[in-house]
Amino acid sequence: MIEVQRAAAINVATVLGGHSLAHIPGGIDLHSFTPSQQGALRDLTQGTLRHLGPLRIILGLLAERGVSDRAVESLILVALYQLIHTRAAPHAIVNHAVAAVRAGGARQAAGFVNATLRRFQRERPDLLIAAARSPMGRWSHPDWWIERLRRQYPIEADEILGQGLGRPPMSLRVNRRRIDSMAYQQRLAEAGMEARIQPHGAITLLKPVPAAALPGFATGLVSIQDAGAQYAAQLLDLRDGQKVLDACAAPGGKTAHMLELADVSLLALDRDGARLGDARRNLERLGLAAATAVADASDPSIWWDGVAFDRVLLDAPCTASGIVRRHPDAKWLRRESDIASFAQTQRQLLAALWQVLVPGGKLLYATCSVFAEENRDTLAAFVAAHADAVAIAMPGLVSPSGQLLPSLDHDGFYYALLQKTPR
Repeated sequence: MIEVQRAAAINVATVLGGHSLAHIPGGIDLHSFTPSQQGALRDLTQGTLRHLGPLRIILGLLAERGVSDRAVESLILVALYQLIHTRAAPHAIVNHAVAAVRAGGARQAAGFVNATLRRFQRERPDLLIAAARSPMGRWSHPDWWIERLRRQYPIEADEILGQGLGRPPMSLRVNRRRIDSMAYQQRLAEAGMEARIQPHGAITLLKPVPAAALPGFATGLVSIQDAGAQYAAQLLDLRDGQKVLDACAAPGGKTAHMLELADVSLLALDRDGARLGDARRNLERLGLAAATAVADASDPSIWWDGVAFDRVLLDAPCTASGIVRRHPDAKWLRRESDIASFAQTQRQLLAALWQVLVPGGKLLYATCSVFAEENRDTLAAFVAAHADAVAIAMPGLVSPSGQLLPSLDHDGFYYALLQKTPR
């Protein structure tokens, strides 16, 4: 457990240093961990980051002069998370943290780590109360984020913030070319896994399991995909023979879903070649095929052959404010100014991709954000500037506004379906 705790601290230090968990700078070889240890590492990392707000406040109260060594700071934060939110024996947590700081080369800090964690145990009730007095300590989001949600969602803000502190649901998408949801639910039951089917066909497990444990996962029977994300392909009204563009495709979940629903000719674009490689491997596992290209969707002159598309999916880059319980590093890496920057990128992508859509065709705009500037405001500005763009109804979507807020069933997403009218 010492190495797992130390590795989680390296992950947390990465985020405190301003880097995404997708770009951990060396030092952690996951192949050296067992599957069980990898799961524990993920839980410790994400749990600490979900609750980072109050944890940092508590550490500030315990160490008024601060902690100059980021590795030591991160290790204490992970240990505090364990003491507050897990059932591990407190003495074991403290002993492991002391051993981990020694193993990391900061032997002189071992006494400080030991004293800090033991003081927390003595003063725990008062420290927890003190941390909860501030909005960041109560909700574990940056202050600007909390204030923005309260302005935009005066009724739902607390629920959105509360969902951000929980664990995300594990939802599955069946490969409809091979099996339907009810039949796969039965397969799960036979394997001892309880699950329920949502109205649009997504299957949510009552208890998460490793992907390898899912019946038929390796052979392409099922994929892991949030239930909210599964609306995208369904909203596009796909028909056999259509030419379809997935403009920001990686890691390929929505790409695969579209190919499962209809026999279409699909081009999947993404700027990130490594993540697009993940999409190709996913398609191979599912027995599906699509053309792929590493390219910037905002510059069609590079990748477009001049033949218009019948359907376009723009799953636009965004703040990821709707999926922070799944990617908790995002809320600590974002700055309020990033919202305007993302909105500008989204407008550029919409304008570029509108050119490649056939008259009468449909474009689905999607984000995993809950901020209005990236969603309804971006769409309103686009429609106002394009006389041939008409927002149309999205039958089957649970939210008439297109905004799905995080819930026990799904993450937060926004959808808007546009049709291009003939001039």
